[in-house]
Amino acid sequence: MTVPGESEANYRELVENAGDIIYAHDLDGHFSWINKACERITGYSREEMLRKSIWEILAPEDVESLRSSVEPTLGSEQQLFEVEIVAKDGRRVPLELTSRLVYRGSVPVGVQGVARDVTERRSAAQALHESQERYALAAQGSNDGLWDWDLRRNKIFFSARWKAQLGAAEQEIGDDPDQWFDRVHPDDRERLFGDLGLHLEGRTPFLEVEHRVRHVDGSWRWMLVRGTAVRDGSGKAYRLAGSQTDITERKGAEEKLLHDALHDALTGLPNRSLFNDRLGQAMAFTQRRSDYRFAVLYLDIDRFKTINESLGHQTGDVLLMRVARRLAGCLRPGDTVARLGGDEFAVLLEDFTDPDEPIRTAERVHEALEAPHDLEGTEVFTSASIGIAMGSPKYTRADQLLRDADTAMYRAKDMGRGRHAVFQPGMHAHARAQLQLETDLRRAIDRNELRLNYQPVVSLESGTIVGCEALIIWMHPSRGLIPPNDFIPAAEDTGLILQIGRWALRQACAHACQWNEQLPRQHQISVSVNLSANQLVQNELLEHVREALGESRLDARRLRLEVTESVIMEHAGPATLLLAQLKNLGVHLLLDDFGTGYSSLSYLHNFRFDTLKIDRSFVSRLDLPGKHAEIVRTIVSLARALSMEVVAEGVESAAQVAQLQNLCVESAQGYWFSRPVDAQGFAELLAARKAFPLPVPPLAHAARAL
Repeated sequence: MTVPGESEANYRELVENAGDIIYAHDLDGHFSWINKACERITGYSREEMLRKSIWEILAPEDVESLRSSVEPTLGSEQQLFEVEIVAKDGRRVPLELTSRLVYRGSVPVGVQGVARDVTERRSAAQALHESQERYALAAQGSNDGLWDWDLRRNKIFFSARWKAQLGAAEQEIGDDPDQWFDRVHPDDRERLFGDLGLHLEGRTPFLEVEHRVRHVDGSWRWMLVRGTAVRDGSGKAYRLAGSQTDITERKGAEEKLLHDALHDALTGLPNRSLFNDRLGQAMAFTQRRSDYRFAVLYLDIDRFKTINESLGHQTGDVLLMRVARRLAGCLRPGDTVARLGGDEFAVLLEDFTDPDEPIRTAERVHEALEAPHDLEGTEVFTSASIGIAMGSPKYTRADQLLRDADTAMYRAKDMGRGRHAVFQPGMHAHARAQLQLETDLRRAIDRNELRLNYQPVVSLESGTIVGCEALIIWMHPSRGLIPPNDFIPAAEDTGLILQIGRWALRQACAHACQWNEQLPRQHQISVSVNLSANQLVQNELLEHVREALGESRLDARRLRLEVTESVIMEHAGPATLLLAQLKNLGVHLLLDDFGTGYSSLSYLHNFRFDTLKIDRSFVSRLDLPGKHAEIVRTIVSLARALSMEVVAEGVESAAQVAQLQNLCVESAQGYWFSRPVDAQGFAELLAARKAFPLPVPPLAHAARAL
């Protein structure tokens, strides 16, 4: 049992050691008692506080409000209010005061109270307020939409920005999670829910997933969602919050970059990388399905380099785009056409049942390319050489199949324009031989292995030599003599023909000048030099002709430049000016292979040719039954109407010579007169001054001509 004295002592000790300030002051505010807690909170000693009034330590702005609160009022109850005091060191200390009036009888005589330091509580409240304010500002100012999902209540807060990203007003979207998930693209829901589940289960440290969400306008927007779960003591998530970023533009840019990386910029077709990928997939299928058929068609546009150089690269690009559209129109759904680069295209035919489908496709391509293209007023015809390689389990890499299709394409090109060929194993040997030929040809120029031979052109009136045609031969160190038809196409393809053609022009002019210096003026001869398609579109050709004539001192009238009819038709635009300039130099223009192509009579007049050369295909049939002689007669009549001479090539019999004489052809060349000989041999023929015997005597021939 505690005695009264002990109880009072215990009470005083409890009050004295309390953590809060316990005080008493009179109605004027002078402290009459205060515990030791005042020293820790205010910095003043107890003695100093007992000499002060509450008004002296109170913050000035709180004095008036506190005075009104402690005015003596009968029946006043306990009051609670918050003030700040100024500590001894000048600090502001927030205190929560709980006070009541003390009465003597019914008369108030003072105040008793407890003052609690609420610095930490106020700081926490301020921090909470600032945090809430920062969150509000962040939600308003962020470009990201914010969301906060209460998993226990299954309610979700969406910020105004989150809703605006979907084009929705504030009131249009509530707090139901389905307001989000129902808008997710069907193809993306499984990925979104899967990633959400993994994070909620604690198997991923955070949520980060991209998906499409339907906008109010019906379009799909790509969103990047990030979030983190808040978990209880057992690790169970009870809250998930995060952000949503609109990445539609970024995804569009990424898709464009990916598309550009896999598609040709000019035509929009798949490029080599994408084609190889699809070809690899087809090869994988054939390993799993024995009945799976596929094939590759490798296409090269015939004469594209010449068209590009003559009409300009911009026009060439237009042509490539049009060819691409025509190729795409030839294919079945599911097949692939790609541009591999330059004028090379490839087609992948997949899962066909008809073994002839690749051949049929090639034929459709040929047919589609037949129609002319109108390129800024110039009509251009195109064709393609196509190589076909059939898919087979023996192929292990895509490049092997493309290589074989490419090899077959070159075989098709050797067969003539607008052809196709199916790869056969023996083509590899041919391709290697062709590559070796091109390599040797480059060395041949440097090693002076090329020679000029000359075939006489003979007057069918007198039997005398009136000129010659310069023919290039190649004296290969190991293969011996290689005729022009075996290497000139390779020179055309590699561009070496420009260097070879310039050399031939200078050599022929030099030889002709030497021969004519030894001949009487009335018997001087002309030399014919063939111009290739590549030369005809080079502006340098005019200067090269001037150079050859100047170096050799050959009379320009004694130089005949031969151009084939097909070359003229294909390059009419750029050739017009160049041939006119050559004509102005005084050289003689000769149209070779007349009648073998798609002739245009207007070009004969526009280009001012001096001579037509009748192709050997007409000459060889002159002594056969039929209307072949009438065709030649028509050509001769046309030439005479245009004041042009006529020369026939490929003459191999006396009967052909007689027929040509009867048709009043002026001159001819061929094996019946002489095979091509070297420069020395031709000089000897000229020196002999020998006339070749003619079936129709000169006088009779002259009479018929009249």
